[in-house]
Amino acid sequence: MNDDLWERLAKPAPEPRTGLSLGRIARGAVEVADEGGLDAVSMARVAERLGFTTMSLYRHVKSKNELLLLMLDSVAAVPAELDEPCAGWRDGLRRWCRAQWEMLRAHTWIVRLPVTGPPVTPNQLAWTDRALATLAGTGLGERDKAGVVLLVATYMHATARLNADLGTAASGTSIAAHNALLGSLVDARHLPALRRAVDAGAFDYPPDTPEDERRLDYEFGLARILDGVEALIRAA
Repeated sequence: MNDDLWERLAKPAPEPRTGLSLGRIARGAVEVADEGGLDAVSMARVAERLGFTTMSLYRHVKSKNELLLLMLDSVAAVPAELDEPCAGWRDGLRRWCRAQWEMLRAHTWIVRLPVTGPPVTPNQLAWTDRALATLAGTGLGERDKAGVVLLVATYMHATARLNADLGTAASGTSIAAHNALLGSLVDARHLPALRRAVDAGAFDYPPDTPEDERRLDYEFGLARILDGVEALIRAA
């Protein structure tokens, strides 16, 4: 990210009543991505959405890479709840992860963005700051705090990407069909541990889970990560 774009994102100029602006371009691009995925995003498509020529977009955004950064920063505004007091570092990190999850679920294309370096947009840096702030007073050194934040953020991103990859395959109907197939294929003589897991319903959703919530859940893995962080804090 060049300094000029960062400055314009960090200190946005008042949006004109008509014409193009970074904000309007970002919103148009996000609409395209939300509807058609990241592959649908191009300078030409966004310009068409906004009713302008492609060349007019280039007066504000120099490349598609800049456009992608602009889109990411646009949807990554830190929610106000992350500035509210929390009941300790664990509660704070769980709240941070829940907010991340909601953002990644609302804009699934985020997990398809190419990773070209550490977070650099103003809102990305603000997210990192809030996560680090939850670990204040834990006794961890700054390097360990940064390591914890990277671990948690990577886990959330990977789980959201897996959910996006699975799509309808993670629905209740698909899971039931998959489990029925497992039940017919897994022989207790050759795969005894897997047979026990299948028979115990280890791969099923809990029966009281609403259909619209039947997806891979990040809570179990996050809890185990935070258990490890707790051990690290005790040893600090």
